[in-house]
Amino acid sequence: MKKKYSIKLFVCALLLGGTACSVNEEEVVEKAAISKDTLQHIYEMGFGTTDVQVVDGGYLVEGDIFLTDEQLNSQHDQKFLRVGETEQYRTNNLVSVGTGRTIKVAISSTLPTAYVTALDEAIRRYNAEGLLIKFQRVSSGYNILLSKSPTNATYLASAGFPSGGNPYNKVLVNSTYLGSNPGTNYLATILAHEIGHCIGFRHTDYMDRSYSCGGAYTNEGASTVGAVHIPGTPTTADATSWMLACVGTGQNRPFNSNDRTALRYLY
Repeated sequence: MKKKYSIKLFVCALLLGGTACSVNEEEVVEKAAISKDTLQHIYEMGFGTTDVQVVDGGYLVEGDIFLTDEQLNSQHDQKFLRVGETEQYRTNNLVSVGTGRTIKVAISSTLPTAYVTALDEAIRRYNAEGLLIKFQRVSSGYNILLSKSPTNATYLASAGFPSGGNPYNKVLVNSTYLGSNPGTNYLATILAHEIGHCIGFRHTDYMDRSYSCGGAYTNEGASTVGAVHIPGTPTTADATSWMLACVGTGQNRPFNSNDRTALRYLY
């Protein structure tokens, strides 16, 4: 089968009246054959079916979200997907925290030492919010492991969503593309974003990825599961949210006031 490749390394999007260049999380997209049934399952879970990628163990959707065949074929909770502006969204599955819970995060030696500093900054950002969920970097006994993505990975980083009350346990980071020292705040922004997926957050602009990534307008419409509006978050464009689908090269996105509202509502 002949494979087709499209380069989507830098995408310029019009943000708040000015042009800003963003790094699309699908840098080099390999168009492998994906069945119509698989695409239908992905759509029914509430995810976009544009540029779905076949990766080891499953599929990558929306640039950085990993779905397994088991997830696609499992019975889904029937919930209506609110179609709206740019509110904050979560998945149906969250991390069980009770009266408080510490999530232990480890980083593999396959990643450069500068990534440890960036992870510490990402953890600091979460812990500074006084949430019931907290994070701690450990060397063993982890709940989430950060490690290097395959050399030919076509994304900046990827993660999945919680299950069984526990966070998704793996974040893959494309250090081949990002380099050995991409900048602490920039990398911390990427890692905090992927940790956000691990604890149940969707992309703020899931309803229209063109907002942060450029390209054509897309809105996935109604589906069965996967995007629940978080009350108190805005119904207007939010250009600085840490959970936007794409991030500009070198950009720092600490939590803004709407992000803090979403985090405190859930945790």
